[in-house]
Order: sequence, then C-alpha cells, then structure tokens
Amino acid sequence: MTSSEATERWVLHVDLDEFIAAVERLRHPELRGRPIVVGGRGDTTERAVVSTASYEAREYGVGSGMPLRIAARKLKNVPEAVFLPVDQEAYSTASESVMATLRTFDAVVEVIGWDEAFLGVITDDPERLAQRIRAAILRETHLHSSVGIGDNKLRAKIATGFGKPRGVSRLTAHEWFAVMGERPTDALWGIGTRTAKRLARHGIHTVQELADAPDDVLAGEFGPKVGPWIGEIGRGVDTSPVSAQPWIARSHSRETTYQRNLVTRDEIDDAVRTLAGRVAEDIRAEDRPGVRVALKVRYAPFETHTHSAPLAEPTLDPITLAAAAVALTDRLDHTREVRLLGVRIEMTPP
Repeated sequence: MTSSEATERWVLHVDLDEFIAAVERLRHPELRGRPIVVGGRGDTTERAVVSTASYEAREYGVGSGMPLRIAARKLKNVPEAVFLPVDQEAYSTASESVMATLRTFDAVVEVIGWDEAFLGVITDDPERLAQRIRAAILRETHLHSSVGIGDNKLRAKIATGFGKPRGVSRLTAHEWFAVMGERPTDALWGIGTRTAKRLARHGIHTVQELADAPDDVLAGEFGPKVGPWIGEIGRGVDTSPVSAQPWIARSHSRETTYQRNLVTRDEIDDAVRTLAGRVAEDIRAEDRPGVRVALKVRYAPFETHTHSAPLAEPTLDPITLAAAAVALTDRLDHTREVRLLGVRIEMTPP
C-alpha cells in the first residue's frame, strides 16, 4: 500500500463468536447461560473431541480439541452443563446465511470456514463499517460476531482476537511491534505450539526476536521456503490478496477414533485399508487423482504423529491408494496402542 491508499483500503476479518454453540443456543433457547459442549455424538463415554465450547464452558477450562471425557471431568460438578452431538447440516445452513449477508456489502468476500471470512474493502471509516457488518449479521441471523481490521490479512486476523467477543479491533504496520513485539511467537496466526518450540531451540521466543532472526537460521530449521516465510510472519508481512474465488480442496481425508485401542499390526493395517478406501471414493467423486498419501496416528493416551509419502504416479486406483497407505504403517511404533488413525490423500490441481 502507498500512504494514500492506507487510509482507504482495508482488510476486515469477520469471526462469529462461539459459532457452533451459538447455533445450538438458537435452536434450544432453554440452554441460554448454560455451559454447552459440542462434539462427536454428544456421548462423553465415547472417544471423540470437543468441536466447540461455549464461553460458559470455557470458564471451566474446556476447549476445542479436548477429549470429551476430559471435558466431562472438568464439568462433573456443573449439573447445568450440556453435551450435544455435532450437526454439520445445521452449522452449514447458518454459515451460508452469514456469508450471504456479508455479500450484500460492497466488498470482496473470501470465505475461510464456517465461521470466518475476510473482506477486502475501500472505506474511510473501517470501524464504522465493521459495526455495520456486525449489526447486519445479528439482524439477519441472530448471531454475534467480532471484526478485526488490518492493512493485510495477517494483521486483520490477529486483530480479531483483541476484539472478542462482540467487538472491533484494529492492527496495522504502524503499531505492529508495539502491540505484538513482546508476545510469544505462538500468538501469531500460522505459528503453532510445535513451531514455537522449534523456534525456542534457537533462542527465539518473542515476535520481535522472530522478526530479527536471520533468514539462514530459519531456513536451516524449517527449509529454504518455509523458514523465511515464518520470518515474514514475525514482521507482520502478508501479501496474499483477499479473493472471492471459491475454495478448492487440495486433499481429502478420513479419520476414526476407536472406542477400543488397536493393538495388533493386523488390526491397524485393516483399519488403514478401510479409511483409504473411503478417501479413494472421495477423490474419485472429484475425478482428481491422488499424488501423495499421509497417515495420521494418535497413540494412547494422546500423542499424535503424521507420516506421508508421494505416489509413484497420479492414480485413482483404490487398491494402489490403499496399499500406499498401509505401507506407511511400517513407520509406526508397533509397541504402542493406537486410539486414532487417519488417512489423507493429496490430489492433482483441478
């Protein structure tokens, strides 16, 4: 951006507050004010994880990705807490209504999930526009939202967190280091806890330290492309445009959490073969051959690893795909019990 454009061109990140729990609350008004946990079939005795937790549930330490059994233990002394099954159709319908509302504004709308979208806008008053957007979403769908304002997608996304819930916040290059400099690296969008730990091995703990880190150090740890890109995140750099082009999947995956741990090699191989067959059906439906297969494993009690390998040539053949997935089980630790398996197949571009 030039200095003149910076006062007019903005990226807004719209994020629906506790979206799934909010949709369930609309369907069941009697749940208002109660801790709501949504995950799996809503059965806390099964092996499934929390898809979302209402703010009331979060106060007890319940969060997304947590096993339902642990969530149930945290809420065992909270009789008003409720566990509900996932209803994807209901959430998709609510999401479509929100995105249709966003498209009524003079903006480029890039949908990035059920509950999130970027808007590319031209305005002299982004805060006022953000409040208009929030009001429109609430009026049309009865769902609350937060909006982050930035001069790129990265900063807009991070700004949203400062405004939650039901608020608006702005973050630009001008105040980037004042706001983010002393925060830990995993406060950045795109930096997870594992990446943060790898950075810490090089003495990089804060956003400022990441921004100052030499590219060759980062490239040595993460590779010649990913390393420098991580450094750019530390500096708040993001040149990706807001695009209205529909999102196209690069891969399909299936995974299952088993109610009883898998112990033997035969059990694991059979389970992987079944999952691979389902994914093969998914990619055949798109008529996009697979080019790479990945195997996800979660050992008991809760340690996850991923292994992958390219295919010799693109293929839609289910037997070949299943064989490639099963071959990856050679890399597993067969002295450990397995509670979850997943198979992902990356496809050729459309």
